[in-house]
Amino acid sequence: MFLRLFKYLWPERYLPEPQQADPFNDNPPPRPPAGVGVVLVNLGTPETTAPRDIRRYLAAFLSDPRVIEIPRYLWLPILHGMVLVRRPRRLQPRYEGIWMEGGSPLLVYSRRQAEGVQQALTARGLAVRVELAMRYGEPSIEQAVERLRQQGCDHILVVPLYPQFAASTTATVVDAVAAHARRLRDQPELRFVKRFHDDPGYLDALAGRISAFWQAHGRPQKLLMSFHGLPRYSVELGDPYYRDCVETARLLRERLQLTPDQVEVTFQSRFGAARWLEPYTEPTLKELAAQGVTDIDVVCPGFVADCLETLEEISQECRDAFIAAGGRQFRYIPALNDDPAWIEALAALVDNHLQGWPTRSSATRTLDAGVSAVAERDG
Repeated sequence: MFLRLFKYLWPERYLPEPQQADPFNDNPPPRPPAGVGVVLVNLGTPETTAPRDIRRYLAAFLSDPRVIEIPRYLWLPILHGMVLVRRPRRLQPRYEGIWMEGGSPLLVYSRRQAEGVQQALTARGLAVRVELAMRYGEPSIEQAVERLRQQGCDHILVVPLYPQFAASTTATVVDAVAAHARRLRDQPELRFVKRFHDDPGYLDALAGRISAFWQAHGRPQKLLMSFHGLPRYSVELGDPYYRDCVETARLLRERLQLTPDQVEVTFQSRFGAARWLEPYTEPTLKELAAQGVTDIDVVCPGFVADCLETLEEISQECRDAFIAAGGRQFRYIPALNDDPAWIEALAALVDNHLQGWPTRSSATRTLDAGVSAVAERDG
């Protein structure tokens, strides 16, 4: 510590003799071209189905103060003394039931989305690098940003893969990126996509996926749109999440040309004893079955990639509850995942938010310059 202080106060005593031109007295070296990068960010997943990996993931996720808005001195003893002791082993068989060859469905489909967006942007003639990151777990946001910086990207667009904005999801991504940028001396220029709940491409991809499912399997009596839940007090404090969800549901219903009585909007994945956004998904399914609804389809517009909450909670637990309550047919319509229409819509969304940045390849810029010169000459 004292040596660092001396180096700061009297740097000339410790700096080696310059071996090359002094940048303060000579012309500075040329600045390299500023590249453009994109980070697609999803929530995260355990690396394996082993309890230790589930515990590591949950510890990172549930210790985020934006996710659990309980005073730390109250929550952390509960988290480490109860939740992380019991919950990983209870979740292990649930994760094992949905695991894919390449890992968790969330990671597999998120990778395919990143690869697809990279290909789509390249096909558009854009010189843009795309990286995938997870808010909790691997690959981390720090790793993704550094990979882009190493490739010369001085402009970085961050795209949280949450259609509807919530402080407990999108805002945590902004927090993590800002925390990493704070440690950098040469920071990249940053942009963020806040939400895309009403993006036409996203909605069209959802409507197309549902319509294709119905064309292949027939229509149900009702369509239930289940969004991830959120504590009610979060909305009361100003979180716009509920409004975003309701607007997505309305726009999607209009695209499908359904009447309000043909659609139910609910919220799932309640955690803890607090009151969350209502109506809750599973109780609503039981009530519908009791009312005589026998055939129902469920879609989760807030999840762009299938995960534990869709493949296990909805497709298995909620199905069992609906059938046990008297329902006859329950079908889960898969998330957008790697649907080509969704990949193209996501690429278009990214392209739109990159406007004004140097995204054109050198060959394209040369061609454009030549066209402009000819146009000016022929005036």
